[in-house]
Amino acid sequence: MVQRMIWNQTAYFGPGAITAIPDELARRGFTKAFVVSDQVLIDTGVTSKVTALLDAAGFAYEVYSNVVPNPPIETVQAGVAAFAASGADVLIGIGGGSPQDTCKAIGIITANPEFSDVRSLEGVAPTKNPSVPIIAVPTTAGTASETTINYVITDTQAKRKFVCVDPHDIPILAVVDPEMMSSAPRSLKVATGLDALTHAIEGYTTAGAFELSDMFHLKAIQMIATALPKAADGDPQAADEMAMAQYIAGMGYSNVGLGLVHGMAHPLGGFYSAPHGVANGILLAPVMAFNAASTGEKLRDIAAAFGVEGAASMPLEDARQAAIDAVATLTRDLGNPTTLREVGAKEEDLPALAEAAFADVCTGGNPRTATLAEIEELYRSVY
Repeated sequence: MVQRMIWNQTAYFGPGAITAIPDELARRGFTKAFVVSDQVLIDTGVTSKVTALLDAAGFAYEVYSNVVPNPPIETVQAGVAAFAASGADVLIGIGGGSPQDTCKAIGIITANPEFSDVRSLEGVAPTKNPSVPIIAVPTTAGTASETTINYVITDTQAKRKFVCVDPHDIPILAVVDPEMMSSAPRSLKVATGLDALTHAIEGYTTAGAFELSDMFHLKAIQMIATALPKAADGDPQAADEMAMAQYIAGMGYSNVGLGLVHGMAHPLGGFYSAPHGVANGILLAPVMAFNAASTGEKLRDIAAAFGVEGAASMPLEDARQAAIDAVATLTRDLGNPTTLREVGAKEEDLPALAEAAFADVCTGGNPRTATLAEIEELYRSVY
């Protein structure tokens, strides 16, 4: 079977990595940047850590700050128009998943204007041209959007989020600087960290996984299990490890897919604007339990990655349960919500949520095929 892996052309890691950006812009011959960020990051001075470097280098730029969580179609379309008016020739995405996803959509539609309705990008989009070049600077240790071929947009009219999968959207340069993540509040560090853990676990158990992706995902699980609690409480070394771990997970899952946790989390964002990482945290352990019998020895490996004593030698069923318990305990100890009520879900919406999850592109990668009724029951089990 032929396998494919797609990563950034270049990536920088570590404290101070953003200082490489001006030289990279000059080396690549760009003349003006269109900086995509959000107002919170601008107001808190995070975005200016990069724009100050551009100022010092005399590099022209324009900032687009009209980015909101779970970016809607309208924000993307406004961004496309603003980019066209700017005269820029490179995009710089500064932020978590929402700015990065908005940036990718702007770049793809600018290069492929026939997709200007945005909705037609859902699934594996048949674009012909690479995106406008993107430099991605994450400010959270979670989505790994800086190294993936995926982005997620919200159709507010239909109350749904949809996933776009397109090798043409991958940033040419990723700059993973943990100092860009240090000012995030604890709740955001927890949510994005659980998103990274979900990427690693779903990527490890997804139907498309193979040896190379397994290597990335298992290492990411090991790192996140140890680093996330400390990083959430402000430990700088653990924050460095989380920044790297979430990128490693992204290198894997972007190429092999995810599963039912993401398939069920996306509708919660579409219906209620539930933070994506929070929704993943609620669903991860229950979906692991649902999938357990279809994962071979992989939950044993996850239990060992979490440091469960004797995981390698205990009966398989016990090892599987140990992995599920380890994830549930971590989620609870971090203070993430554990029920759908806590993110505003309504019981009468559960059938519609299940239908949306059943149709989600991520659900097809789940190691166990789930029926519509089973998905609805899973929602009810955590309601």
